Amino acid sequence: MRFNKEDQVEFEDVLLKHATDKALLCVIDGVEHWFPKSQVHADSELFSDKQVGETGKLVVTEWIAKQKNLI
Repeated sequence: MRFNKEDQVEFEDVLLKHATDKALLCVIDGVEHWFPKSQVHADSELFSDKQVGETGKLVVTEWIAKQKNLI
């Protein structure tokens, strides 16, 4: 899936708490949020090279960020 820059929202220092084949459980500002991998940009550190328990950059669609009341 490709995203336009204006349709992306980036979060820093996000904790990856759990991962499944289809979703990531991330902690942003102390609150847990499930993100479908279809809404996570491939440039996200948490999507590609981080393990559960690590922190990194999360880039998601603007749509999912609004659905989660993060923006």
